[in-house]
Amino acid sequence: MNKSAIVIGSGFGGISLAMRLQSMGFETTIVEKLDKPGGRAYVREAEGFKFDMGPTVITVPHFIEELFSLERGNSHLDDPDFPESIVNQERVREGISGGPNTSKYCEIVPILPFYRIYFDDGTFFDYDGDPENTRAQIEMIEPRDLEGYDRFHDAAEKIFERGFLELGYTYFSDISSMLKVAPELFKLNAVKTLFSFTSKYFISPKLRQVFSFETLLVGGNPLKVPAIYAMIHFVEKTWGIHYVKGGTGALVQGLIKKFKEMGGQLRVNSEVKRIITEKSGIFSKAKTKGIELKDGTVIDSDIVCSNADFAHTYLDLIKPQHRSVSKLRIKTMKYSMSLVVIYFGFKKREQALNLQHHNIILGPRYEELLTDIFDRKILSEDFSQYLHIPTITDPSMAPEGHHTAYTLIPVPHNGSGIDWEVAGPKLVDNVLTYLDERGLIPHLKEDLVYSSYVDPNYFQHTLNSHLGNAFGVEPTLTQSAYFRPQNRSKIDGLYLVGANAQPGAGTPSVMMSAKMTARAVAYDFSEEIAPDRFEQNATAPTPV
Repeated sequence: MNKSAIVIGSGFGGISLAMRLQSMGFETTIVEKLDKPGGRAYVREAEGFKFDMGPTVITVPHFIEELFSLERGNSHLDDPDFPESIVNQERVREGISGGPNTSKYCEIVPILPFYRIYFDDGTFFDYDGDPENTRAQIEMIEPRDLEGYDRFHDAAEKIFERGFLELGYTYFSDISSMLKVAPELFKLNAVKTLFSFTSKYFISPKLRQVFSFETLLVGGNPLKVPAIYAMIHFVEKTWGIHYVKGGTGALVQGLIKKFKEMGGQLRVNSEVKRIITEKSGIFSKAKTKGIELKDGTVIDSDIVCSNADFAHTYLDLIKPQHRSVSKLRIKTMKYSMSLVVIYFGFKKREQALNLQHHNIILGPRYEELLTDIFDRKILSEDFSQYLHIPTITDPSMAPEGHHTAYTLIPVPHNGSGIDWEVAGPKLVDNVLTYLDERGLIPHLKEDLVYSSYVDPNYFQHTLNSHLGNAFGVEPTLTQSAYFRPQNRSKIDGLYLVGANAQPGAGTPSVMMSAKMTARAVAYDFSEEIAPDRFEQNATAPTPV
C-alpha cells in the first residue's frame, strides 16, 4: 500500500519536494492557500501586464533539469548531486540554459550581463562573470584592486568547491555533523562576515558593494551573513543567470504540469487551519495524522511537509503542547528583512533604456542603510533597490509598446512598528520619482500606465510570514547549518522544506532543501516505500 504525503504551500520548495515524494512512491497532495500555485513566485496580471511577484533570478539550471527528469518510481536520490559533466558544462556557456527534459515544459535563456550595478554617482558596473571584462571594469574603478580581486577570486573558489559542491547537500541534523566541518570553514575564513571578508580584498567601497550585495536577494545582511556566501559569486560564474520565457510563473506552471503527470494532486484555495497531531501517552512524541483546512475539510496523511513559514508552522498550525520547538526560541530568532515591491507598466519610447534585465541601484549609503534596515529597523529617507525589467528580454510580458517592471526595496520587517498604510504610498512615490528624475527611466511619471505594490503586510497576512519577513529565518552564522530549523521535525511525520529550512533561502537553495528533505523521508520510510532503493547508507541523514 502506498504511503500518502501532504505538502503545505506551493512555493518552489514545496513543489520540488512534492515532485520528489511523488517519484518516491508517495501519493502526494499540495495544498495552497492562494488561488494558484507559486507562493512567493505568484504571478499578478493586470491591464495586459504580467508581473512575477517574487523570484526572478534563476541560477543552477541543472537543478531544474533534475526535477523535470523525475519519474514515478525513479527519484534519482542516489545520483551524484554535482556530476563532473554538470560542473564543467559547456552547454550553458554556449547560451542553451534548459536541458532536454526542461525544454519539454518551458524555455530558459541566459541573461547577460548578470546584473548592472548602479552607484549613487551615476556610474555602473556590468557583472557578467567574464574574467577579462570584470578585471577591466575593476581597473577603471580602482587599479590597485586588481590584485585583490585575484585573491578574492581564489578564496571564493575554494569556498565554492568545499561549501557548495562538497557540502551543499549535507544535512546537519546534529551538532557533531557541524563540528566535523567547522575547522575547515574557519581555515577558509568562511565564518567571518561576508562584508569583512570582501573588505579584506578590496580598497574601493564600490567594489566591496559589488561583491557583497547578492545576499540581500536571499534575505541576508552582508554585514552579518557568514563569508561562506561568497560562493554565490562562483555559483553565478559557473552556471550563469537565466530567465524563463513567459516569466518565472511559466516555470511554476511547468513544474506543476510535471507533478500532475506523475499522479500528484494540487488543491488551491485551501488554507491550512492546523496540522493534526496526537500523542499515545504523556511521555511519547507527537505524531502527525494529517491536516485540517480552514473550511473544515480533514485530510489524513502519513506525513506532512511544510513549505510554510517556520514560525507560522510551529506557532499557528501545531498544538502548543505538541510543539517540538519552544515558543521562546521561535520568538527570539532573527528573521529576514521585508520588502516593498512596486509593480509597474509604462510606455516605451524610441530611445532605448540604459538599463539591463537585472539592475541593482545602490543608494548613497551602504553599511549605514543596512544597519537601519536590519538592526535599527527604521525606514530611511534613502534606499537601494533591485529593478527588474523582463520586457528587455521578453516583450510578451507587456502589451505592445510597453515595458513591464518591478522594483524591490529592502525595508524592515513588521517588528519595526512602521505604519505601512502611511509609509507605503510615500515610499512608492519617492522611488518612482527617483527613477524618473535620476534618468534611469526618463519620463516615467508621464509614461506610467499601471502601478501597484506590496509591503510587509502582504508578506505577513497573505503569505502568513512571521512579522512580514520576506525570506524566512535570517541567515546569520548562529542560524545556519545545524542551528537552522531542522528539515526533519522532532514531531514524527512532520518535515520542513524551503527558505526557512536547511540550507536556506534562494531558488537553488530551496530546491536543494527539497532534495535534502526527500532523503530524510526516504531514510525514515526506507523499509516501507522502497527497501531495495533507499538503503540506510552513509549519505543518509542521521535521525534526531
